[in-house]
Amino acid sequence: MYRRAYIFLIVATLCWGGNAVAGKLAIGHISPMLLTFWRWAFATVIIFAISIPDLRRDWPVIRLNLPLLAFLGLVGYVVFNAALYTAVNYTTAINVTVEQTLIPVLIFLFNFVLFRMKVSWLQIVGFALTLMGGLLTAAHGDLSTIVTLSVNFGDAVMMIAIVAYAVYTVALRFRPAISWRSLMAIPALFALLGSIPAAAWEYSADRMIWPDANGWIIAVYTAVFASLIAQVLYIRGVEEIGANRAGLFINLVPVFGTLLSVIVLGENLQAFHIVALVLALGGIAIAEWGKPAQR
Repeated sequence: MYRRAYIFLIVATLCWGGNAVAGKLAIGHISPMLLTFWRWAFATVIIFAISIPDLRRDWPVIRLNLPLLAFLGLVGYVVFNAALYTAVNYTTAINVTVEQTLIPVLIFLFNFVLFRMKVSWLQIVGFALTLMGGLLTAAHGDLSTIVTLSVNFGDAVMMIAIVAYAVYTVALRFRPAISWRSLMAIPALFALLGSIPAAAWEYSADRMIWPDANGWIIAVYTAVFASLIAQVLYIRGVEEIGANRAGLFINLVPVFGTLLSVIVLGENLQAFHIVALVLALGGIAIAEWGKPAQR
C-alpha cells in the first residue's frame, strides 16, 4: 500500500549515504571548501529555476524570516557539509557515516533541554546505546582514547558536523509557513553565499584544489543527488506516510554509507563498526518504540 513511499525514502537515504563516499572520492580532485561552494552553486541554480512562482508567492513571509532562513542555510548546509568533507580527509567514510547516528541523540537532548519535551526511560536507554555506538566508532573501537582525548582529528571535525545538523534540525521547528521549494531555495542561496568566505580562506591558505573532471562529477553528484533528489523524495515520502514513520528511514543513511564505503572505496569493515551499527540502530529503534504517547 505504501510501496511508493518506501521506495522514495530508500532512494533518498541511499543518496545521502553516498555523500560521505563522495567526499572521500573528492580527495585530490577538489578541495573541501570548494566542493561545498560548487555543491550549493549548482543546487541553488536548479532549485531557483523550479521555484520562482513559489518564491514570488511566499516573498512577504520569506522577507520577515530571512534571519532564520539564513541560519538554516549556514548551519545545516555550509557548516555540516564543509566539516564532513574536511573530516573524510583524516578518517574513513565508514566512520563518518556511522558517527551520524549521533544526530538523533543530540536532537533529542536539545529538545529536552530547550523545550522540555516529555521523555521515557526507554528513550533514555535507547539513546544511551546509540551514543555508545557513535563514541565507539569515533574511538576506532578503543573507548580509552575518549578518556585520553586522543581521538582522530577527522572524527573530531565530524563531531562539529553532527552538532551543526542537530541544531539545524531543531531550528526547523520555527520554519515559516512557506512551500517546500521556498524552504529549500532560500537556505540554499545563503549556503552559497556562506561558502564563499570558506573557499576564499582555503585559497588564501594555499589549500584550494581546483576541480578536475572527477571533481566536477563529484560536485554535480552532491548538488543533484545528495541535495535535491534526496530532499524531494524525502518530502514526498513524508507526505505519503507522515513525518514520524518517514523519519525512521533516516537510520538507513549510516547503513548505506557503510556499504557504499566498502563497495566503492574498498574500506575495511571492522568488528567495531558492526557493533557500533547494532548499538546505534538498535538504540534508535528502542527509543522510537518507547516514546511517550502523543495527546
